[in-house]
Amino acid sequence: MNTRLLLLVFFLLTFPLQNAISQSSVTHEFGVVVGPLAFYSDYGERYDFDTNTGNTGIGVGLVYFLNYTYRSDAGYNVARRYLHDHFKVRGEIDFHKTSFEHFGQWVADDKTSFFADQLRAMSGSTTVIDFGGQIEYYPLSLRTFEYIETRIAPFVSFGIHFSYFDPEVKSSLGALNSPVSTPDKYFDSFQQDPGTAFSLVASVGMRYKLDYQNDLLIDVRWQNYFSDWVDGLNPDAPENKANDWLFWVNIGYVYYLE
Repeated sequence: MNTRLLLLVFFLLTFPLQNAISQSSVTHEFGVVVGPLAFYSDYGERYDFDTNTGNTGIGVGLVYFLNYTYRSDAGYNVARRYLHDHFKVRGEIDFHKTSFEHFGQWVADDKTSFFADQLRAMSGSTTVIDFGGQIEYYPLSLRTFEYIETRIAPFVSFGIHFSYFDPEVKSSLGALNSPVSTPDKYFDSFQQDPGTAFSLVASVGMRYKLDYQNDLLIDVRWQNYFSDWVDGLNPDAPENKANDWLFWVNIGYVYYLE
């Protein structure tokens, strides 16, 4: 997807909220999130349980929220009052690293072919730093949550991130692009150099109110990259049908600045 189009979409999504924020008193929130992630890449076999549970990593993020729920005065403007009571703007910087191996039927113990040996010998990793923004929508009233009339506030969110990734691909059989070490489908289909990519982020989560200045947070995220090079592999094969993406479960803590 064109970079300018992505930025335009994000601007259009956030403009009504930015306009409301500019006319209100804003509360700032800071937090940290951490949790395991499953990275769906060109390693392993699609829909294979061992692949899904084996190619995993850990991530950590610093998060920042614009909250204008109870410190703003929207007057009789119904639309603005609704925005204040149901939306937050979220910005964050994330870091995660995942290690990769080939899993699935082609590397099962009963596979004794040279191709299977080549797959077993391949491994890799990717380190990703990304940052971006999301719009969080809370279907229940944030005012009742901020005043601890309720303790739980579920939400959904959508946003755009920009990522810097640094992959590594190797084989215990020797240097890649050798007939000894590299299966045919992976010849000239790997990347060792860092790169960048945009991604779409969608999540569903919940906050739990500890007190007026402290929340616990749980967040389940789907992140789809507009690149198939994040893991360092991009084979030219019929089964390579999707870009890299991940599924990330976070728990975190959020502090409200007065």
